Amino acid sequence: MASILIIDDDVTFCLMLKTLLEKNHYTVTTVFSPVEAARMIQGTAYDVVLTDLRMPDISGMELIRLVKSQSPNTQIVMMTGYADISTAIESIKKGAFNYIPKPLSPDELLNVVKEALAASTEKLNDKPEAVSQEVQTDYQEGVSSQARKMSKHIQLVAPTPISVLIVGESGTGKEYVAKLIHAKSKRAHKPFVAVDCGAIPKELVASEFFGHVKGSFTGAIADKIGNFEAANGGTLFLDEVGNLPYNTQIQLLRVLQERLIKPVGSNREITVNVRIIAATNENLLEAQKTGGFREDLYHRLNEFQIYVPPLRERQQDIMHFAHYFLDQSNRYLDKFVQGFDKSLESVFLNYSWPGNLREMKNVIKRATLLAHGKWITLNEIPTEIYSESQASHFALYNEKDENELILKALEATNYNKSQAARLLKIDRKTLYNKLKSYKIELPERK
Repeated sequence: MASILIIDDDVTFCLMLKTLLEKNHYTVTTVFSPVEAARMIQGTAYDVVLTDLRMPDISGMELIRLVKSQSPNTQIVMMTGYADISTAIESIKKGAFNYIPKPLSPDELLNVVKEALAASTEKLNDKPEAVSQEVQTDYQEGVSSQARKMSKHIQLVAPTPISVLIVGESGTGKEYVAKLIHAKSKRAHKPFVAVDCGAIPKELVASEFFGHVKGSFTGAIADKIGNFEAANGGTLFLDEVGNLPYNTQIQLLRVLQERLIKPVGSNREITVNVRIIAATNENLLEAQKTGGFREDLYHRLNEFQIYVPPLRERQQDIMHFAHYFLDQSNRYLDKFVQGFDKSLESVFLNYSWPGNLREMKNVIKRATLLAHGKWITLNEIPTEIYSESQASHFALYNEKDENELILKALEATNYNKSQAARLLKIDRKTLYNKLKSYKIELPERK
């Protein structure tokens, strides 16, 4: 039976989640103090940790580090209000599996826990030497000029042996690009091994990369094949490479130059033949100036660079991906939502999407779950997305009369008076009074 730890200083909320999860046959432990949680984590390995993002004494970010240092296979789900969406996205960069917005939907929570457990099981069972020979990727190409340019670069570099550095914000799909490059390369029939450089505890980096022999350090109870050896003949993907410790950068550079690795505790050198694809959302040139990243390693990794633009810079792709994720969500949730209400398109196009494709996927999956009819409407998306996306759109009209502003709000919401009132930040009764005062007649809704 899967074990789950819930960390939240809201006692009532904790107990509510405990009841829900226990009814679904999980073993659940609750703790209301992050300090006490830190102590418990050191003594017990949980399958999933559900933790609030903002707590006194120890933050959710610090708990991610503590959990991953003690139990790398534990999956962490952050619980947060949408006001903290950018911080929640940052938590994924630090090693969290996913985030879920408050107030929580029971079905959504159970789905996220199920996904986290599946990822945990896959990680436990996925020995490096058993990595699938055939890499499956559900990479979806966009329709914008930026997407077409990126596609040309992928087609150009994939058949070559040169190293590739993929740069772009978190959530833009850098790993999908890496998998596609591998799938189109001459190494496609060999392993693709992905390493999250930001999720490996510093003391275990050498072991993860190069392997170790039994007894080489405390906890080394058996020989371990490292990622370089596991990827031999194929591709090694270094995600968030900017998070590598400086000493590991030196070792990595030596391996790339000599193509030889030495497992921790061993005198035996192993020849490896791997192609390196690295990804980062940091400015590695700036990191060089501050001494955080080696210049020689940067040039070794950056033989060819691919830029993955954020979603806000490729507006032609926004609704394209929205429909793609809707199709995915329908299949996953066994639902049959047909599309999006007209009022949503302007909302999606005006929203900044700080979490990019990852955020959009989560938003649409949640909306698909909540949808009662054939269409996803403004009622199924977080109000913060709605408010932010429309703020700039309506700012242009702030100096004009109320009459025009009301008409614009009605048009944007497909003449849904409740949604228009919410957009205008007035109650429904006030909107009715203003419609009557300005003699605004609404078209009949079909």
